[in-house]
Formats: sequence, C-alpha cells, structure tokens
Amino acid sequence: MKTAYTADQIRQAEQALMARLPEGTLMQRAASGLASVCADLLGRVYASRVVLLVGSGDNGGDALYAGQRLARRGARVEAVTAGSKTHEAGLRALLDAGGRVLDPSAAGAAIETADLIIDGLVGIGASGALREPYAELAKAVAAARGHVVAVDVPSGVDASTGRVEGAAVRARVTVTMGAYKTGLLVDPGAAYAGRVELVDIGLGAYLPDPDVAALTGADLDVLLPRPRNESDKYRRGVVGVAAGSDLFTGAAVLAVGGALRGGAGMVRYAGRAAPVAQVRSHWPEAVVTQLDAPSIDRVGRVQAWVLGPGLGTDDWAHELAAAVLASDVPVLIDADGLTLVAKDRTLLRRAAPVLITPHAGELSRLIGAGRDAIEAARLDHARRAAAELGVTVLLKGSTTVVAEDSRPVRVNTTGTSWLATGGTGDVLAGLAGALLAQGLSCYDAASCAAYLHGVAGRLAADGAPLAAGDVASALPAAIRAVTSTNS
Repeated sequence: MKTAYTADQIRQAEQALMARLPEGTLMQRAASGLASVCADLLGRVYASRVVLLVGSGDNGGDALYAGQRLARRGARVEAVTAGSKTHEAGLRALLDAGGRVLDPSAAGAAIETADLIIDGLVGIGASGALREPYAELAKAVAAARGHVVAVDVPSGVDASTGRVEGAAVRARVTVTMGAYKTGLLVDPGAAYAGRVELVDIGLGAYLPDPDVAALTGADLDVLLPRPRNESDKYRRGVVGVAAGSDLFTGAAVLAVGGALRGGAGMVRYAGRAAPVAQVRSHWPEAVVTQLDAPSIDRVGRVQAWVLGPGLGTDDWAHELAAAVLASDVPVLIDADGLTLVAKDRTLLRRAAPVLITPHAGELSRLIGAGRDAIEAARLDHARRAAAELGVTVLLKGSTTVVAEDSRPVRVNTTGTSWLATGGTGDVLAGLAGALLAQGLSCYDAASCAAYLHGVAGRLAADGAPLAAGDVASALPAAIRAVTSTNS
C-alpha cells in the first residue's frame, strides 16, 4: 500500500530523524536521489543545460546540491536565486563545481532553452498562491521545452491537500523525499506532479499513521474474494439491484453488468417493466423480478443492495428506496438514490452499513457545500460527508477518494480520462455492490471497486474512446491483472 502524509507529519518525522544524524545528512541524501533521477531523464549529462530555480528553503538547498552533482558530470548548470536568502553552503558547492548564478533578467531565456529545469522554489510548508517572483517563474516554466523536475512537490501545489491557487509548476517528474505527500496523490495537485519518484532518506520509522493511502495491485490480490471448492452461487454473494426506470433503462443494464462481471454469485434485479425487459435481454444470468409496487418482498434474500442508478426521484422511487434501506444488509446508494436521500435524510437512519458513491454535484446536495469548493478540496469534503452522514463515501471524479470516519482516506490511482462518459458510474456501482455481497466492508469494497474500475477503463480504452459497456466487459481482465499469481 502506498501511504502519504501531510506537511506537518513529514516535518515532525524529519525533525526526529535529524536529531540523530550529523547536520546536513538528510539534504545530501535528498540531493543524491534528486540528481540521480535528473541524470536518468537527461540520458547524456555532459554538455546538457540545467537551470535551477532556487527558493529560500531547504528545497532550494536540495536543488543546489543536486546541481553540484550534475555540474561535476559536465552539465552546464545555472541557478536562478529567487528567494530572499539562499542556502549558502549549497550555493558555494555549486559554484565550486563550475555552476554559476544567473542575473534575474536572463532567467526567462535560460528556462526556455534548458534541457532540464529543477524546481526548488518552495517547500512542503508553503500554502496559498505563489508570490512574485515565484509566480512569474512558474509561468515561464510552463512554456519550457525541457524536462521539468520538482523537488518534493511542485511549487504552487499545497503538499497537504493538493490545492492549487494560481500559478504552479507543472512537472514531468516530482522527486519527493522520505514519503509521499498527500497533495501529490489528489487532484489538482496530482495533475501537476507528473510521475512521482520517492527517495528514501530514512524517515520510515518516524512516520505516524498515514493521512491517506492508495491501494496497489498487491493489495487487491489480498483483498479480493475468491471462490473456494465448496463455494456455490449463494456463498459467492447475492447482490440485489434496484435501478432503472422507463426513462433510464440503460442504467439498470449497466449496473447489473457491473455486478455480474464483478464476481457476484447471483444478481437479483428488481424494477419496472421497461428496464426489466432490457435486463432480461442483455443479462439472462440475472434473476429478474418485475415490480408492480415499490416493494422488495418478492425479490428474495440478498447480501447487499445497489440502489439508485436511473431509478427516478418520484414517489414510487422514494418508496422503493425506503424499502431497500429498511433491510438489514449493506446498501450502496448512487445517482437518483442520492437525490432521494438529499431530500429525505431520514432514509439514512439504519443500523446496517451504507456506501454512497456521489460525484461532486451530488455530494453538494447532500452536505450543502458548493460543487467548486468540493472539487478544490476533495479530501476535506469526503471526510466531512462521512462524519456527518455516518456512511462510507466514494467520491467520484478526477481523483476518486474513499472516506470513512476515523480511517485514512484512500485515494485511487488507476483510471483514464476516457472513463468520463455516461454510464460508467452505473458499472462502478454494480461492481462495488458485488464486492459488498461477497463480504467486503464498505471501505474495502469501495476501494477495490474504484481500483478495478480504473484498470478496466484503461484496458477498454487502450488510448481511444470507450462506452460504459466496454468497462463492464473488461472487468474480468482487470481482476485477472491483479490476481494473476493465484487460482
């Protein structure tokens, strides 16, 4: 599992480690790792042109010492000292190795022609918009043709939240020291970080419980349920799907498809006549119950419910939602189900677990925060919703996050922008519901579903547009990709 930490957590760990080491040891470790990544990017270091953007803090010192190492290998290294002060020992080391300091008036031209730019303007403690001259330098970097490498976190990105307020450096690679920073895993910061390379400087034993975590394929391999020799369709999990309407029949088809492809032993679908006909046509494997009234009495026993995709928001849908939520099994609420809950919060008064899967607009209606505010601070609002509503939250978007009260937020690192198309959320709901029915907690089911959905999206798209049904079809391949070493 990949774990990440806030700036305060990192600083406390660094202070504890530095107290046990000779002065300057951590900076030398960081500079060595930074220089190694830069050399790999350049390929041929000798005669390359490297520009260092040097601020007042330790990141500027890291950049200067990394520049010293590159200069010793024959690179032409030039430093733009933009802060009110400069790390004196680092600057002296750079000059002794043959580097030089640029006049600020020449910074723009040097950045434009550089083979590599190292961003050491601000460190992990910075927040808010970049001040001048940092903001102007960040804008100059945006037009550069060379590789851009950020030290620890791109300048302008909040290390603890991923927020970006104004100009920011957009890096090809971010070399982060000691541990991942939360803002490198969460958009918009993640989009500015590029590829993130972690340099081990010895912080491990000093780090607290993580702020956020990201599952890896190895984690999925452990968490995902597998059928055993004694398994039958009931032991493998029975999921109920209450979705679709006369207007949105496709939502039912896609949610059922996600549940079937997600490994459920049986899928019971309950809905009105129009979506029932479509589900029967597309998925003969599903056990279908046509509802003449908003009741689940005739559906049969299930281990979890998926409620809401395309269901509608009329009185009939409200009564069906109330019936599903009156059950004693976990319920995933999506789409129209979330609209119903936003109008009637009493629906959430239940003892059994609830997983909600909103996008920012739906979460806005649930907690009364603006959509733009949610997009700018996804972690904060997902945590708030989990605490206020007493549910597990899977907040969909450019960075999907999973929040449960008193647990680290999980950030999903898989996916593709091609998933931003109608119906993919219905597939995700069905998949997560299937994992709930197979016995995973809401926290694990949401996290694993987001990961697999992202992998399936990449496989289905393969660099080209996809449809939601393609994602459902790719789910078995996604599961194989993370469980290939096990039968």
